[in-house]
Amino acid sequence: MNKMLTGAVMAAASVAVAGEVAATEWNVSVWGKRRAFTEHVEKLAELVSEKTGGEFTMNISYGGLSKNKENLDGISIGAFEMAQFCAGYHRDKNPTITVLELPFLGVNTLAEEVAVSHAVYAHPAVQKDLARWNAKLLMTSPMPQYNIVGTGEPRDELAEFKDMRVRATGGIGKAFSAVGAVPTSVTATEAYNAMESGVVDTVAFAQHAHLAFGTINRAEWWTANLNPGTVNCPVVVNTDAYDALSDSERDALDSSVSEAIDHYLANYGALLDKWDGVLAEKNVTKVELAESELDAFRTVAADPIREAWIADMTAQGIPAQELYDLVMKTLSDVRAGN
Repeated sequence: MNKMLTGAVMAAASVAVAGEVAATEWNVSVWGKRRAFTEHVEKLAELVSEKTGGEFTMNISYGGLSKNKENLDGISIGAFEMAQFCAGYHRDKNPTITVLELPFLGVNTLAEEVAVSHAVYAHPAVQKDLARWNAKLLMTSPMPQYNIVGTGEPRDELAEFKDMRVRATGGIGKAFSAVGAVPTSVTATEAYNAMESGVVDTVAFAQHAHLAFGTINRAEWWTANLNPGTVNCPVVVNTDAYDALSDSERDALDSSVSEAIDHYLANYGALLDKWDGVLAEKNVTKVELAESELDAFRTVAADPIREAWIADMTAQGIPAQELYDLVMKTLSDVRAGN
């Protein structure tokens, strides 16, 4: 009898251990704190857990696994299974995606940003580019056009941008450089300290980041209509970890992306609706540049920077013109569909 009981206990233990082994747990590396920019990641984790009955879970770490500029490196070595990063943090590591950071692309809404990003992500050259880091592109983190907050006298003329020290990355940084400003690419988490210490005069962010990283609290003015472009920040997964998922787990992950993006868009839309109230509450002056100033900015920054990007990327063997044309066609198709 004792032998039979012992055997039963051992069998039960084996089943329990097998159950534990079957459960899948992913570590996810993001940064800062939970905010509009990470809501699709949070929603994705919630949906995947629900669809798998808790057998596939995600532990989302805000800075505990890696620095934001090193998330792609962490993915490449399998230090964690999922991560968010921004292309402008390391353009040489993800050159194909930087097409989405060109200034003045003309993307007007978050839905348009999702469409052009996912079209580019699906391009074979882009997938090959990210495969160098053992990364599979999962979804974008759509952001509205960047605008700047600053201290001192408001800058509402292009001439006043000369020698302005601005926190700006990627194509936005190049655009400001084209009009005589001095961009610096400190990370989002470093932006407040850079502004506080006087390393920069102004900071270019989307609205959620001005709130999340506190730059709005030092601001005296904000440009409402500069809209030079935005930063592209994908969410990627480690390819080996993705391939190791069971069919049901993979389906739970893939089928949750659209719903996670929809949740993100709704959440971000609510934030934008409150933005004017935030400015009033913090006594931040809204600055609107004249259309003639904006036209001058586009003339200096849009075409020359795009042409230089296409020439540079083409020289590296990247189908740059094809990628740019894909963005424009997708934008046109989305608007035609609406």
